[in-house]
Amino acid sequence: MSSGLFGIGISGLTAAQAGLVTTGHNIANASTAGFHRQQVVQSNATPLMTGNGFIGTGVNVETVRRVYSDFLDGQANRAQSQASYYAAYNSQVAQIDNLLSDPSAGLAPQLQTFFSSVHEVASNPASASSRQAMISSANTLAARFQSLDNRLVEINRGVNAQIDSTISSVNAYAREIASLNARISATGASPDNQPNDLLDKRDQLIGELNSMVGATAVTQPDGNVSVSIGSGQALVVGTQAYSLAAVPSAEVPDQTDVVYRTGGTSVLMTPSTLSAGSLGALLSFRSTTLADTQNQLGRIAAGLTETFNAQHRLGQDLQGGLGGDFFQPMQGTVTGNAGNAGTATITAGLASASALTSSNYRLVFTGGAYQLTRLSDNTMTSYATLPQTVDGISIQLSGGAPANGDSFFIEPTRYTARNLTVAVTNPNAIAAAAPMRTASASANTGAARIDDGIVNGPLNANVQQPVSIVFTSPTTFNVTGTGTGNPVGVAYTSGGSITYNGWTVKITGTPATGDTFNVTSNSNGTADSRNAARLADLQLANTLNNGTTSYQGAYGQLTSSVGNTGREMQIASDAQDTIAVRARESQQSLSGVNLDEEAANLLRYQQAYQASSKVIEVASTLFDTILRLGA
Repeated sequence: MSSGLFGIGISGLTAAQAGLVTTGHNIANASTAGFHRQQVVQSNATPLMTGNGFIGTGVNVETVRRVYSDFLDGQANRAQSQASYYAAYNSQVAQIDNLLSDPSAGLAPQLQTFFSSVHEVASNPASASSRQAMISSANTLAARFQSLDNRLVEINRGVNAQIDSTISSVNAYAREIASLNARISATGASPDNQPNDLLDKRDQLIGELNSMVGATAVTQPDGNVSVSIGSGQALVVGTQAYSLAAVPSAEVPDQTDVVYRTGGTSVLMTPSTLSAGSLGALLSFRSTTLADTQNQLGRIAAGLTETFNAQHRLGQDLQGGLGGDFFQPMQGTVTGNAGNAGTATITAGLASASALTSSNYRLVFTGGAYQLTRLSDNTMTSYATLPQTVDGISIQLSGGAPANGDSFFIEPTRYTARNLTVAVTNPNAIAAAAPMRTASASANTGAARIDDGIVNGPLNANVQQPVSIVFTSPTTFNVTGTGTGNPVGVAYTSGGSITYNGWTVKITGTPATGDTFNVTSNSNGTADSRNAARLADLQLANTLNNGTTSYQGAYGQLTSSVGNTGREMQIASDAQDTIAVRARESQQSLSGVNLDEEAANLLRYQQAYQASSKVIEVASTLFDTILRLGA
C-alpha cells in the first residue's frame, strides 16, 4: 500500500512540476509575437485491480499542447493581409495627393500665371516686357510640369525599391519556413506530441509572409506546411523553398517586374495574380493610380502643346512672319519587347489631343495582323495594316518588319509632361497679331461694314495674299485675288461668314453694287493682338477629353480622382485595421497568455506540488511504522 502511495505521490509531483514549468513558460512568453499558450494534458494512470475493486495508481502527463485554432489564426492572417494591402496603397497614394493638391507646388497656379501673361500680351502686344514675361512664365510652366513628373518618377523608383526589398524578405521567409519544416520533421513529432515552440515560430513566419504577399498555408499529413501565393504558385513545399525575383521589365521602361522562378523558368506575376499583402498593393498602385496620374498629367501637357501651337501658327509675329510652334512638338513613346525577333520600329504620333485618353496600349503582331489592346479596359482591335489612328494617336510602322508574336508597349502621354519645353526664345517671335487685315474701299457708297476677321485654319499658303470681295449687286459678290477657284456670284447674307485662304470675315449691312472690301497682309501690325486674344481664350476652352474639359478642368479632375482614391484607401485602411484588430483579439482570447489566469495556475500547481509532497511524506511515515512493527 505504501509503495502505491509513493508512486501516486511521485506522479503527482511530476504532473505539478510539468504544470509549473509550462505556466512559467507561458508567463515568460506573454509578449512573444506568435506565441500560443500551452497546456499540460494529463490522464489518470491505469488503476490497479484488487479484490476490493480498482484502486487508482496516480496520473500520467500525456503531452504539452499549444492552444491553437486553425480557423482563428487563418482569419487573423487574412485580415492582416488585407490591412497591409490598404495601408501600403494608402501610404503611396497620399504622396501623389499631397503633390497635386499643394496650392504652391501644384500645376493650377502656374497655369493661371501663364495665361495671365498671355492676356497681358493681348492687352499690350507691342510691349517687349509683356512678351518677355510671357516667355518666362511659359518656361516656368514647363518647369512645373517637369517638376511634377520628376516627383512621380521618384515615387515610381521608390515603389521599385520597395518591391525589390519586399521580394528579398519574402524569399528569406520562405527559406526559414522550409528550414523549420526540416527541423520539425527531425524531431520525430507525432500528432499527439508536437514541438510547440517550433510550430509557433513557423506560424509566425507564415503570418509575416502573408502580410507581404498573401500566402495560403496547408499542413500536410507529415506535419510539413506547404505555402502557395498568387494564383497557386508554390513557394514552400516540404523542405524546398522556391523564390520570387525582381527583374527589369521587358516591356515597360523604368519598371521592376516580379517573376516566380521554378525549374529554370520565370513566370511574370501581375497585379491580378498578386493581389494581396503589401507587395500586391505596390503592384496595383503602380499600374493604376501612379501610371494614370503620369498619363493624365502628360495628356494635359500634350493638349496644351498641340492646341497652343496650332493657334500660335495662325498668328503673325512682330517681323511680319507667320507664327511657328510655341512649345516643342511631342510624340508618344513606343518600347519594343526585349524578346522581339523582328526588326520593326513602331512610332506613335499625337494626332489629336482632344481624343487622347490616359491609357497605355499594347500592339502585338500575330497571324499577319496587328492586335491593339487598350489596357485601361482591355478593349482589343485588329488591323490588317499600319498606319492607324486610334484615340488621338497615329501608330505607324516606320521601318523593318515584325516577326510573329512581336509586341510593342505604347505610352502616348507618359513622358510628355517631362518633355514639355518652350520653343520660342525671342519675344519678337510671339505671334500676337493676325496675318491678315481688312479694309473697306474708300469709294464704297453702301452701308455695309467688314469686321477684323479671324484666321481659322487650316493655314493656307495664301493667307497673307491680297484678296478683294467685290459686290456685283447688293445680294451677290465675287472674290478676286490670289487663291484657288475664286468664287463668283456668291449669294450675300448680312453677317454671314465668308471663308477663304484660311481666314473668315463677316460683312454686315447693305452694300451697294461695286462696293469693294479688301483683305490684305497685316503689315505694321505691332499693335494687333487678335491672335493673342485667341491664345488667351484657350485657357477656358474645352480642348481635352473629346471637347468636354479645359486644361485646368482636366487637372482638377486628376486632383479630384487621386484625392477620392486616397480617401477611399484611408477609409478602407481604417476599417480593415479594425477588422484585423478584432480578428487578432478573437485569436488571442483563445491562444493568448492571460497573466491573471497563469498566476492562478501557479498557485494551483504549487498547492498540487505541496499536496503530492505530503502524500510522499505520509507514505514514508507509514513505511517507517511498518518497519518498526516488524522489529
